[in-house]
Amino acid sequence: MDKNNQAAHLKKEILIKTIKAFLSDDFGESTRLIPFEMRPKGYEVPYRCCIYKEREILRNRIIASLGFSMEGADERILLSNYAKWATEREKPDEHTLTVLESACKGCVPNRIFVTDLCQGCVARPCLENCKFGAISIVNGKSQIDSSKCKNCTKCIQVCPYHAIVKIVVPCENACPVDAISKDEQGHARIDFDKCIACGKCVSSCPFGAIHEKSQIIDILYKIKQGKKVVAMIAPSVAGQLPCSIYQLKTAFLKCGFYDVLEVAQGADITATNEAKEFHERMNEGQPFMTTSCCAGYNNLVDKHLSEIAQYRSDTKTPMYYSAEICREKYPDAVSVFVSPCVAKKTEAMSNPNVDYVMNYEEMGAMFVAHKIELSELEPSSFDSEASKEGRNFGITGGVAKSVEVADNGNSEVKPHLVNGINKESIRTLKSFAKKGQCEFGNLIEVMCCEGGCVGGNDCLNNVRTATKAINEFTKDSKPIV
Repeated sequence: MDKNNQAAHLKKEILIKTIKAFLSDDFGESTRLIPFEMRPKGYEVPYRCCIYKEREILRNRIIASLGFSMEGADERILLSNYAKWATEREKPDEHTLTVLESACKGCVPNRIFVTDLCQGCVARPCLENCKFGAISIVNGKSQIDSSKCKNCTKCIQVCPYHAIVKIVVPCENACPVDAISKDEQGHARIDFDKCIACGKCVSSCPFGAIHEKSQIIDILYKIKQGKKVVAMIAPSVAGQLPCSIYQLKTAFLKCGFYDVLEVAQGADITATNEAKEFHERMNEGQPFMTTSCCAGYNNLVDKHLSEIAQYRSDTKTPMYYSAEICREKYPDAVSVFVSPCVAKKTEAMSNPNVDYVMNYEEMGAMFVAHKIELSELEPSSFDSEASKEGRNFGITGGVAKSVEVADNGNSEVKPHLVNGINKESIRTLKSFAKKGQCEFGNLIEVMCCEGGCVGGNDCLNNVRTATKAINEFTKDSKPIV
């Protein structure tokens, strides 16, 4: 995901300022003042109509960063009150995303549109190639009836002047399950019965209007209370920051965490169990099996793709097994999964062994707020080392490879990779289920994000660089046993 944009920088700045406010002597008042400090009197507004609109949007972003929904929020309530309530909350809100209506552009609907570039040519390939009767000629030029148009884009492909374009709403266009629509005012709304928490809408909105509700204050407050707070860092974290995971552990300890565990250890358990299950299923004559470690994919199957559920592995995720390890080792600890994506928050809500989820963006903001220079830290060792395969779980092909290695030649493993969930890959998975076979292989690795977990919506580094860093880190790691 491209983090080199103003919306991402703004989100990071707000997270840092919110955490700094928490670390200050007066959390409520420091939080209340953030919009005024970021947009002081005389500030030249680059995006909105006026400074007051800018402050309103900043306020709403802060509310989401404090972990609250903007749907139905009362603008009369002070930010200091939200700060106070964030420390009194017993558990996070049910839904992981919220729409900042004040930031939403209210984009025009998705549609195919004929521009003024239309030359009214004699050939009229757009008219000839439309199978739905959506195109007519008005005053010598093409015109599209949106009620008949099926958005097949054939007219776009054949127009010699490139006069026909598809107007997209970024969040709606990115959503693979049509969970986003518009209300009467044209603002985005999320249907949580459909939403799989893939985070694609968060990444795609150029106005940053869809926001993940943070749990960072909940986590920091538990530390402030003197609780044993244990971080469980996902395998993809190794490619995110300019430091080793051993220095990363030191950074967490400096922030007050009691201990740090590698989720790659849980990935080793997932790989071993999934290899056994794969061998059993192949012996029983099942045509293929899909992996089960991706929370976004699991949400997709549970909500939209029930026909493929019988082919999905029953093995639990690395987070699940890591949380079991954490609970056994520290029965009274507060467990925090450190995640590359929003989908893990939905998984955590159904797991009593996971108390909170911190994403990579929040992790980075926490280190900045604590003034920690990662590259200067001394490394801290882990009690036990995870395998190369477990540490590679976060990149495309890593899960399938780990299962193949853990299988140790007991079965003929033929991996097929579904690299990212979109409408096309959903159709492909449905076809596998309908036919009862996958002509490309017998072990289907499904990752919600392109590139694997390193492509998650909350990642800090680009996929290529992060993948390279993980490969470098894991080259000397021990093999799975």
